[in-house]
Amino acid sequence: MQTPIRKTRRAYDLPGHTHFLTFSCFKRIPLLVSDRSRAWIVEALESARQSHNFELWAYVIMPEHVHVLIKPYDHKYEMRKILNAIKRPVSDAARNYLTETDNTEFLNRLTVNYPSRKVFRFWQPGGGFDRNLFKETTVLKAIEYIHANPIRRGLVKLPTDWTWSSAQFWAGEQDVPIRMDRPFARSTVNEAQ
Repeated sequence: MQTPIRKTRRAYDLPGHTHFLTFSCFKRIPLLVSDRSRAWIVEALESARQSHNFELWAYVIMPEHVHVLIKPYDHKYEMRKILNAIKRPVSDAARNYLTETDNTEFLNRLTVNYPSRKVFRFWQPGGGFDRNLFKETTVLKAIEYIHANPIRRGLVKLPTDWTWSSAQFWAGEQDVPIRMDRPFARSTVNEAQ
């Protein structure tokens, strides 16, 4: 049997652009249904925001995928490194949790056996979806789309009913999992060039 070709993610690391990112759990398994795993995402977003110098404008954590809207400050950046900084800690936390709780069955379910090694997969391989946005109207539509995800899935009636998104922050609530940066409040380095 032939090994399927791994999908590659096209990324355009252009200064001044906002990135609308989507990444999914391995085989679209709903691995993000517990508050514990969702908290891992929030922690990773906050850590990556600090270490990779980007603004976080919107997010939603769905049961099997995540949408994030970010804008890097730096003139030179690599989205693959930013994505790795978000996804790797979550994968590591999940593997450690499954190992510590001796959940061998689920650990095996998320392990891929290659001829030369075994690989734990929390995330679908291939990097996910990365769309560059550079117009304010497109960014605002992306934020609306992100916040409406739980409604489209029938999980809630209003965007603010879903705790694990930035909708509550944008509605003015203070007790939120992670605070957002204000879109267009700060220009990116060398954006005018």
